[in-house]
Amino acid sequence: MAALGVAGVDARAARDGLTVLGAFHPEPADDAPAGTGTLLLLGPDPAGFWPLFEASPEFADSAANPLDRWSARVVGAMAAEVGGTAVFPFGGPPYAPFLAWARRSGSAWSSPVGLLVHARLGLFVSFRGALALRGRLALPAAAACPCDGCAAPCRDACPAGALGPGGYDVPACHAWLDTAAGVSCFQTGCAVRRACPVGETRQPAAQTGFYMTAFHGRQEVCDD
Repeated sequence: MAALGVAGVDARAARDGLTVLGAFHPEPADDAPAGTGTLLLLGPDPAGFWPLFEASPEFADSAANPLDRWSARVVGAMAAEVGGTAVFPFGGPPYAPFLAWARRSGSAWSSPVGLLVHARLGLFVSFRGALALRGRLALPAAAACPCDGCAAPCRDACPAGALGPGGYDVPACHAWLDTAAGVSCFQTGCAVRRACPVGETRQPAAQTGFYMTAFHGRQEVCDD
């Protein structure tokens, strides 16, 4: 499968609701698995991921960390199929440097508010794993940073003033989520992420609620 190139791996990933969000040829300083010729970063495809995950045994079994367990199973199977090694952003310490890898891929950058912004998914980018392949696959053309020339509506979008150019005040964010007004962030997603004009395909509301519940620990919101 890897011989088909990045597009072929992306087509295989789509069967599990994932997509290739970046690729690069690692150098020793990148801390990729030994012998890696190409590293492919995988993340949810907003167009198809959530229904597949929602129908998974991990989502239904009520055990802890369903998304991490799903990722380990799905990406692990994909790695075996394409003849690579699966790497994950969880399970540490130590943790694989996914943020550095994303920037290294030329598909993601630090946004004006510090969050990672992706050329296609904007501020809603996330990673579920990576495939470390021995071969040096031909890489897609480099993308342009979407922040160049952008009016940066993300800077002032946080209703709690917790996330902006000055950094991220995590306690203020959690305090806001405990208010009645903060419920909107569970229902439609982080206002800062939503303000990004990149990424026309948004996450389903149930997916947003799942992520926010995992972040803030409000199970009742996810159950609504």
